[in-house]
Amino acid sequence: MQSIIHKIRLLDIGHAQAFENWVLDTDYATCPELPSVRSFAVYRVSSAHDAPFHYIEVIKVSSDEAFQRDMGSASFARLVEGFSTMAEVEEEVAGTQLGAGYRAPA
Repeated sequence: MQSIIHKIRLLDIGHAQAFENWVLDTDYATCPELPSVRSFAVYRVSSAHDAPFHYIEVIKVSSDEAFQRDMGSASFARLVEGFSTMAEVEEEVAGTQLGAGYRAPA
């Protein structure tokens, strides 16, 4: 499984609540329309105006090729349109998970 990590900087930190509402109501809700996405989460990192980034998002996809196909969809284009009015990706890192990893028992 491929993981993609984005460091996200808001264009205006004053719109943090609007961005978070968009993530919760639109970004997460669109994931089922992108078959390659296996999991997706956004994490608040900083609310400081001068922070190098304010959020990180972790996307786990079935494969890079499948995600590239999903990026060509109308659903993904709508996400990009909404995202780009509020934020920008400062840095992207991608990699392949080693083994199953660790998860604590429930």
